[in-house]
Amino acid sequence: MGGCFSKPKPVEVKVEVVLPEKEREKEEMSPNGKASPLAYKANGTTRHYHHEERPINLNPYTNPKDMVEASVCHVKDLENGQMREVDLGCGKALLIKQNGEYYAMGHKCPHYGAPLVKGVLSRGRVRCPWHGACFNIVTGDIEDFPGLDGLPKFQVKIEKERVYIRASKQALQSQRRTKVMAKCIALSNYSTAITNMLIIGAGPAGLVCAETLRQEGFSDRIVICTSEKYLPYDRSKLSKSMDSQAEQILLRSKEFFHTYDIEVLTESQVVNVDTKSKMVVFKDGFRMEYNKLLIATGSTPKTLTCKGKELDNVFTIRTPEDANRVVKLATSRNAVIVGASFLGMEVAAYLCEKAHSVSVVELENIPFKKFFGEKVGLAIMKLFESNRVKFYMQTEVSELREQEGKPAKESSIISELKEVVLKSGKVLRADVCVIGIGASPTTGFLKQSGVTIDSKGYIPVNKMMQTNVPSVFAAGDVVTFPLTFRNNKKVNVPHWQMAHMQGRIAALNMLAQGTEINTIPYLWTAMFGKSIRYAGNGEGFDDVIIQGDIEELKFVAFYTRNDEVIAVASMNYDPIVSKVAEVMASGKAIRKRDVE
Repeated sequence: MGGCFSKPKPVEVKVEVVLPEKEREKEEMSPNGKASPLAYKANGTTRHYHHEERPINLNPYTNPKDMVEASVCHVKDLENGQMREVDLGCGKALLIKQNGEYYAMGHKCPHYGAPLVKGVLSRGRVRCPWHGACFNIVTGDIEDFPGLDGLPKFQVKIEKERVYIRASKQALQSQRRTKVMAKCIALSNYSTAITNMLIIGAGPAGLVCAETLRQEGFSDRIVICTSEKYLPYDRSKLSKSMDSQAEQILLRSKEFFHTYDIEVLTESQVVNVDTKSKMVVFKDGFRMEYNKLLIATGSTPKTLTCKGKELDNVFTIRTPEDANRVVKLATSRNAVIVGASFLGMEVAAYLCEKAHSVSVVELENIPFKKFFGEKVGLAIMKLFESNRVKFYMQTEVSELREQEGKPAKESSIISELKEVVLKSGKVLRADVCVIGIGASPTTGFLKQSGVTIDSKGYIPVNKMMQTNVPSVFAAGDVVTFPLTFRNNKKVNVPHWQMAHMQGRIAALNMLAQGTEINTIPYLWTAMFGKSIRYAGNGEGFDDVIIQGDIEELKFVAFYTRNDEVIAVASMNYDPIVSKVAEVMASGKAIRKRDVE
């Protein structure tokens, strides 16, 4: 999902990022930090939770023997607005000079290890060149996503015109820092059927919401419930690294949730929400009362409606088991991918080296045409074709045809996929089929809740991620929200980064902090070791301006509408997408003439 590529000729964007006022005020503990336990009457069947002994969270950087100090450069070696990666002997740090002041922090993005020195320095923060995460240069805190952790912050001093950095050896090696969090002050006093904060959904939005509540000093009960059997994990890896086991892609360890008193109820599906009585009902009949509710249930993959859709060996990639089984079934055999979506194309790319053949069936004439435009879509298509992927465009599946195997028992017959029949008449051999034709918001359980749902099943929220019910918030794939830089256009942005940010904003407003979302959508995809970065929202673009060599996959594409750049995509042009995202985030418009 990221990587360093040879740097081609840079593309100049004739827009400067305007530096705003001084750094934001120091964080203060939320006034809700000492919230009293709720006094709700318990409803429903009692459910028991066993809380293990929780470890004490000690500051790992206080041991004097762990500290190192080194001279890293002369004061004249760094100009204002510059960054340098410096070596302290036992590890590296990122040295920054801005507005005449020096700052030092971790040099790698905690998300995927990108070198931040190749990122973008602007407005008191550094933006990652790969996936757009932003870190405050004063505190090291993460301010935009993806990722969960901030960076360690190091001391800088000037002596005899030399710059010295004093740092913890452990921090230099870890290159990440988890923000200080509160704990629940009276967990043992609660009824299991009552919680202050209830989060439905354990994706990035739900997890970041829970963590933000604790970071802001909230010390009452927090419960995350999920229909899955795992703790929160990185679902984006299911199509990019399909051999991954669940424990390899967990976002946080079991110990983390115990340490910070964040309860996760796995295999606990909510089937009904009553916002008047502030109660949810689980599939097993258990009921739970809440004070504030976050709905972050994500999306459900769409399935085919044709004959044979229920056959074995036909998958939507939803769980680690799905991904693992697809790889096993496709190895040295024939795989058919229905849908040239991000998921479909990532799966096709991953299976290329393992399968005997990989075919992609798509209704459009060019992959990603509506998202990346015709020229970029064609370039991506050629990349796939050069890696033995066969495309069947402008057609659909009419039937999934079965092959009857030998009976496993006398009374049963195994029906496995044999062929995919297309409406064009073409018949494709298929030992496994993956459906990647999009997804729908998982909001069916809210129909009688009082929460407004639009005609497509999305939950409209305001900039504070609040629904029409004041105590109910929503985040992630399930919402439409006003996107500031598109003149508050109501959009659905089902991206990994956006879910993180919406979870954070929801948490701040569940604590009544009145914070509005103001972020630039940022996404990436990885295929055949090459990454495409994308920032903005190109919905409705009317022109694409391409610089670089699209045939060599070293290019940047600017998507414009009515003379304004509304999105950018690139391959092998880092950090151009992060630079444009930072300009957009500053509130300054980029005009067509600036990039032509």
